[in-house]
Amino acid sequence: MTENKPMSVGDWLITMIVTSIPIVGLIMLLVWAFSSGTNESKKNWAKAALIFYVIMGVLWFVFLGSMMASLADSM
Repeated sequence: MTENKPMSVGDWLITMIVTSIPIVGLIMLLVWAFSSGTNESKKNWAKAALIFYVIMGVLWFVFLGSMMASLADSM
């Protein structure tokens, strides 16, 4: 059952610290986003963070590809 009480500042601080650890953060985002026992606020935040990371990854590849194409064209 999902607990829907508001999260405290300390809970959010721990959440942010955990997500700043490279591999662990990604795994925890996936767990929080798709677990049935996660607080609804944290679940929605984790889904939004995952969507944001996917968008940033796509933009990074587009930017990298355009830079590589520009570099190859100048040679």
